Order: sequence, then structure tokens, then C-alpha cells
Amino acid sequence: MDPLSATKMMITPELLPGLFNPTEADRQKPISLSELKTLSPGTDSASAAKPAGSFQNLLGNLVGEVAEKQAVANDTISDLMSGKNVSLHQAMISMEEASVSFQLMVEVRNQLLDSYQELMRMQ
Repeated sequence: MDPLSATKMMITPELLPGLFNPTEADRQKPISLSELKTLSPGTDSASAAKPAGSFQNLLGNLVGEVAEKQAVANDTISDLMSGKNVSLHQAMISMEEASVSFQLMVEVRNQLLDSYQELMRMQ
């Protein structure tokens, strides 16, 4: 099973109610012309106001979480091999968490690249 299918199985209507039955508040408002101008590549990035939850921060957090899970898995494996009080189950679970999170990150990256390439092909 791929990571995206596993994620879809874990998301329930109770977890994200706006995803399944979006309310008016959940819908996106249209972007005004002035907001579009601040997003254009010709503007100075320092003067453009960045939202608190920017896309860059979201991706940075995703990469940081994956790196953290891989570090935990490495520490758990080295503790297991050095004879510390770590069970094999804990080591395998941490390795699988790191593996699944890495696979999810790769799939997200692939989807972003596909979307970018599709945008570049548009006229």
C-alpha cells in the first residue's frame, strides 16, 4: 500500500469535517488584483507580506518532521544494537514510521513537481 492510500484511510469525517462537507466558511475567497500583484515574481520578496502559515513553512515543517523521525529511528536502532533496554518492536515501529513519513514526503514532492510542470505547459 502506498503512503497516500494509507493516509486516505486514516482521514475520517470526524477528523476533518470541512473536507467532506465544506461549509461557506471553509470555501476559499477569490484573490483580489492587489493580492495577485504582491505574489508576482517581479515584486520584492522582503516587501511582500507573508502569511503566518506560508507554503514554505509547511514544507519546511514536513521535511523537519521526516528528519526527526529518521533520527529517532537511528537512535533506537543504535540503542538496540548496543544492548540498551529497547525492544525489537519499538525499533521496528520507529523504522516503519520513518520509512512511511519519508515515502509520503517523496510522494508530496512528486505531486508538486507534476503540478509545476503542468503549469509550465499551460499557455
